Amino acid sequence: MKQSKQIANRFREVLLSGQWIANTNCKEMLSGISWQEAIQKIGSLNTIHALTYHIDYYVAGVLNVLEGGTLDIRDKYSFDCPEITCESDWDNLLNSMWSNAEQFANCVEKMSDEQLEKSFVDEKYGNYRRNIEAIIEHSYYHLGQISLIKKMLREGI
Repeated sequence: MKQSKQIANRFREVLLSGQWIANTNCKEMLSGISWQEAIQKIGSLNTIHALTYHIDYYVAGVLNVLEGGTLDIRDKYSFDCPEITCESDWDNLLNSMWSNAEQFANCVEKMSDEQLEKSFVDEKYGNYRRNIEAIIEHSYYHLGQISLIKKMLREGI
């Protein structure tokens, strides 16, 4: 199996359909969370909504580069999420995330091993492989936070 296919499968594992690493994935973890739960604040922790937006922000930003566009995302804006006031707002964010994730995985899957080693936008960012793997690791990190916040909300902590 070529490397890009393996990396795309790892990406799908954390965002869309896997069980191997965390015994869950973002899509499964976020299913059944109401918009009210998504925006509920616990102390100084980020909300599930903010973390979901944050993950999708980076996926969408890197996806733009994978599709031939520019790198327009900036860390300082990665938590500037739009307000959620109803279930359809929440559903729209989730649908955007799943769509971006599938497009991202499809783009990665089509890359050659040589493309994975090319500089990502600018040499200071390393290569495509490093950035794609960073998205995977970043998503697992926030999946863990979402899992804990969901437990805390449902257990009334």
